[in-house]
Amino acid sequence: MKFRTEIIDSNVAVIHGDGRLNMVSAPTLREVVGDVIAAGQNRVVVNLSGVEFMDSSGLGSLVGCLKRARQAGGDLRISAPTAQVAMVLQLSNLDRVLITVESAHTAYTD
Repeated sequence: MKFRTEIIDSNVAVIHGDGRLNMVSAPTLREVVGDVIAAGQNRVVVNLSGVEFMDSSGLGSLVGCLKRARQAGGDLRISAPTAQVAMVLQLSNLDRVLITVESAHTAYTD
């Protein structure tokens, strides 16, 4: 899985993922999110439009990243999940915990 980071505001980072978010790539996502939070972007959006598959390890990494962002005084949101990812979120009831937005660029326009 490949991750690309885009800084869209002084404290907002978008992480674009492409591939399979599973036990192999989940630690990398945690590391990427940790790096952007350490750099001062405590509001994170994980763009899942390129994630073709996600398992329980991927879910765990998203929840861990959410916790880390909140501990830093920020938040984590997900954008544009694919159908398979949306189904996994619904079946696990994590769609109630992880806020989903349509566009990463409007995720924090409260």
